[in-house]
Amino acid sequence: MTATPATPPASPPASPPHLTVDELAARAGVTVRTLRFYSAKGLLPPPELGPRRVGHYGPEHLGRLELIEELQRQGLTLAAIERYLAQLPEDISSLDLAIHRALVASWTPEAAEEATRAQVERRAGRALTDADLDRLTAMGALHRTGQPEVFKVDPGLLPLGVRVLDVPIPLETLVAARAVVRLHSRATAHDLQRLFRETVWKPYRESGPPAAELERMKTLTDQIQPMVVQALVTAFQRSLAEELAAQRTTD
Repeated sequence: MTATPATPPASPPASPPHLTVDELAARAGVTVRTLRFYSAKGLLPPPELGPRRVGHYGPEHLGRLELIEELQRQGLTLAAIERYLAQLPEDISSLDLAIHRALVASWTPEAAEEATRAQVERRAGRALTDADLDRLTAMGALHRTGQPEVFKVDPGLLPLGVRVLDVPIPLETLVAARAVVRLHSRATAHDLQRLFRETVWKPYRESGPPAAELERMKTLTDQIQPMVVQALVTAFQRSLAEELAAQRTTD
């Protein structure tokens, strides 16, 4: 007897905005003054107004702040960050923002930070079960140490991993998916590096003295990275949507 394929679970509804400006600032690790500055610059969308015209912020605001923080860590100016954010869809979800942050963080991989379980939970904004920790480890957001309650945290992947926790994906699937993504992303990076080396960097090497060449190469690399990351994210999301649509028509 042929088994009937399981119906994919519906995506959980988006969480309504519930954070005050003080709570959002505390979760993001910034000051209220910084939030207001970002809002005035158009980097942060306005909050939803509740009773007494109190502003309420949601996961998308937090995700956008985390992305801004990562872009600043990479050395982008506010003008460059503004251009980056302007290219994102207006209705981008908190999960997609977390994907962008994780990819941006990969531009200059940093050493994982050690944190206790309590510290990880504070950064995640929620209590974490043992199963949650196993899933975050499978996604690469956490790495276990010799101490059961101490982890090494990938600061770029943790926000994304926390958002994926509520998606009902088996642990084995997460492990396999990570292996697939790492395999193909490495191959893509190799092909892109070869392409840019032959068509862009080689002419730069031949156009000036070594000191000037190095400075131009650094500037060029800084400009290329955001463009490539956004292109990869857009292409992957479009391809994934096409694959899912094709699967629905054949099921």
